[in-house]
Amino acid sequence: MTVRLRVDWPDCRAHGLCHELLPEIIDLDEWGYPLVRGDVTDALLADAHAAARACPRLALHLIRS
Repeated sequence: MTVRLRVDWPDCRAHGLCHELLPEIIDLDEWGYPLVRGDVTDALLADAHAAARACPRLALHLIRS
């Protein structure tokens, strides 16, 4: 099973908290919006859940496929 992070762009307001909690796979563009760089590994799964829960706009979601 693959786990990915998806950003809900209409809801995201570029707070950058997701990058602070998960810098291993989330970068910020020049405006502060998140850029997800790959899948969530097993080692980062707990941090990915924390980043999704901490998003002030709930614009970050974990997707399993």
